[in-house]
Amino acid sequence: MINDEQAVEIFKALSNQIRVNILQMLKEPNNNFSPQAHVIKEKGFDGGVCVSDIRSKVGLSQSTTSQYLSILLQSGLVEMKRIGQWTYYRRNEETIKQFEKYIGLKI
Repeated sequence: MINDEQAVEIFKALSNQIRVNILQMLKEPNNNFSPQAHVIKEKGFDGGVCVSDIRSKVGLSQSTTSQYLSILLQSGLVEMKRIGQWTYYRRNEETIKQFEKYIGLKI
């Protein structure tokens, strides 16, 4: 379950429209991004999207995109996996569900 300190980190991560947009795009990666050639089922990271594809979609520099993804990762809203030279991100649905429950209890 999410505690108050974790919730504050999530609220901070969600305080930026681009980061919210990234989460929304990652909700349906097959509809929002091209097929991810290096993410295969055997790698156990279905739904992962390469940083470069995320960067292209949001139209920001590589460093800014990486910083935003790092903030989302630290908050627990996304998961990350390196496969070869590529880094992939996907939503952490478990944390998102726990956050929804937290909000329901607190607000």
